[in-house]
Amino acid sequence: MNYSRLLAEALAKHTDLPVEDILATIENPPDPKKGHLAFPCFRLAKALKKAPPVIAQEITANVLNDQLDWIDSIAATGPYVNVFLNRTAFARNVLSDVLKQGKHYGATGIGTGKNVVMDYSSPNIAKPLHVGHLGSTIIGKSLDNIFQHLGYNVTSINHLGDWGTQFGKMIVAYFRWGSAADIERDGIDGLVALYVKFHEEADKDATLNDEAREWVVKMQDGDTEGLRLWQWFIDISMREYDRCTSS
Repeated sequence: MNYSRLLAEALAKHTDLPVEDILATIENPPDPKKGHLAFPCFRLAKALKKAPPVIAQEITANVLNDQLDWIDSIAATGPYVNVFLNRTAFARNVLSDVLKQGKHYGATGIGTGKNVVMDYSSPNIAKPLHVGHLGSTIIGKSLDNIFQHLGYNVTSINHLGDWGTQFGKMIVAYFRWGSAADIERDGIDGLVALYVKFHEEADKDATLNDEAREWVVKMQDGDTEGLRLWQWFIDISMREYDRCTSS
């Protein structure tokens, strides 16, 4: 139910303005204490030859006499007619609309022919999911659903951080302090432990960073061993991500 239109129709009975003209000027008061909807009376001052506050008082009195059940209260505040909606009637009307329209409630065509790209949490490979990933993923999916409901063509992206210097660091750490058995046993926690170990040691030996960058260059050049380890780290990480998303 469009309450702005209902108010415009109610006000049109007591002014010389068309419903659409009134509808275009109805506002949402910046201070909710002043009402849910407001109608400024400035446009009527010239035609009625009265001050806007006086016009607001007269309109308020007339609408009060109409005894509209969807209005809880209406008051003239300076040059404005401020309206509070009846919350009980509002809730009843919303629930009635939901029951009538079902899954189509709130659907519009405002997004027809328009595109939206929704970027989710985009976690980094070899690092565990955490609550920050959960929050942005839930928000992203919720917005995805809303945009689709409004008719938009939605493209959702959850790009994994699966390349870069971090993998050079992981390879160096694996060769120096890791083992296949430990990684297979500990999974992503084992990868995180190696990553932490690398940074602890790199603080003492800066050449480790140079070694990591060299491995990135090797992978970019198609080094078989580097790409094998890179893919293995991804596979280990994906097992954990699949477990988290399916549980």
